[in-house]
Amino acid sequence: MRPLEGVRVVELAHVAAGPFAGMLLADLGADVVKVEPPSGDQMRAWPPFATEDDGRGGSERFSHNFASVNRNKRSVVADLKDPADLARVRDLVAAADVVVENYRPGVLDRLGLGYDEVRVGHPGLVYCSISGYGLTSPYVNDGAYDVVIQGMSGLMSVTGEPDGGPVKAGVPVGDFTAGLYAAYTIAALLPQVRSSGTSVRVDCPMLDCLLGVSALQTSEYWGSGAEPRRLGTAHPRNAPYQGFAAADADFTVAAGNDRLWAAVAEVVGLPDLVDDPRFRTQVDRVAHQRELEGLLQARFAEEKREHWLAELRARGVPCGPVNAFGEILADPHVEATGLVGTVDVPVAGPTPTVVFPVRVEGLAPRLDRGAPRLGADVEVYDEWAARR
Repeated sequence: MRPLEGVRVVELAHVAAGPFAGMLLADLGADVVKVEPPSGDQMRAWPPFATEDDGRGGSERFSHNFASVNRNKRSVVADLKDPADLARVRDLVAAADVVVENYRPGVLDRLGLGYDEVRVGHPGLVYCSISGYGLTSPYVNDGAYDVVIQGMSGLMSVTGEPDGGPVKAGVPVGDFTAGLYAAYTIAALLPQVRSSGTSVRVDCPMLDCLLGVSALQTSEYWGSGAEPRRLGTAHPRNAPYQGFAAADADFTVAAGNDRLWAAVAEVVGLPDLVDDPRFRTQVDRVAHQRELEGLLQARFAEEKREHWLAELRARGVPCGPVNAFGEILADPHVEATGLVGTVDVPVAGPTPTVVFPVRVEGLAPRLDRGAPRLGADVEVYDEWAARR
């Protein structure tokens, strides 16, 4: 039995944060039913696509992006402006244990699918709303996308080069952090809600979640009164702790204490730097890290990356390559940990996917369902009605 086996989830969500939360619950065994408009989740239209001849002179396509955050789910189509479709979705919610939604606040309330209405007479529901700013914010009615939240949260103020402008993180961390918080909170609340029969509302704002994972930066601000700064790949309290360029490729070094720093100095053939007053302590090295970076970079540029990684690893210094995704997905680590599995995706067929990354003793990653075709699982309505 998977930990969430038997838990029924209605996902009224699109694009990233809500669907990612729903997928995490599905990976842990929940029966997640994705309710989509007739046009489908917006992400179904995002390339890249798998395509095949549909046998009628046209072609069928399926989005790999959509597949990446919607495995292990079922899909039904409902036009929420149609009274008959709306009634069927209300019946699904009445039979569910969990609702995950990321509509703009107020939209589902106007449709009769808001928490205050669906909780009435329900034997115990976790109703999770993911939005940009949450239900009590002065910005509650403002739209929000990941880039907006990254900028507003302060994340962009510490991302990028010291003399550069704001840089968005390449991964949509606002969406996915909120999805993680949502799934974690839902799973934690389920036993209490099921035993008490009392429903609970979960308000999961993307902005607040990004601030939640910015603990080092907020504590630095409160503790010093100074704004954290952009440092490129460098660290505000450790040095050398950053990226460097070897003769052929980039790599990172994380010498987080005096012993590791001494090892780095030995590797680059500059052991006298250990007693240099500018670099003697960790505080000294941080204060003079631009100078230190220049000295180390000059040496690192003389040899290829694998030479430096081998020498540093031999002395126990944490270090690693700066990989492209193709490189890390081909790395022996990925094979050894079983991180990539194969799931059957419509149109594409067997397709690699990064599985649920936490290994649980006795449980293989759930990969029995690829992302669903739009509206492929209409039988859910009758199945769930019979289990109410």
